[in-house]
Amino acid sequence: MVLLQTILVVILVYYAVKLLAKWLAPKLLNYAVKKTQQRFGEQFGNYQDFGNKAAEGETTISKKPFRKSNPSKKVGEYIDFEEID
Repeated sequence: MVLLQTILVVILVYYAVKLLAKWLAPKLLNYAVKKTQQRFGEQFGNYQDFGNKAAEGETTISKKPFRKSNPSKKVGEYIDFEEID
């Protein structure tokens, strides 16, 4: 009789957890998605604020700073391979 009760309790707990998961999983996922959207929105808003330095209609041209290449910089050693017959 104790074995039957144990099996019944395990089955009931399994179905209860399954039912709770069906109800709570969508709510938890919606909460996580909203929080993620909020964080990305804050980051994007902060990024966009920095870009609005020029007035509307004003043209600005920004160039990359001139970077002198260093030809004496040794990258690696050249190895010539030969085929052996």
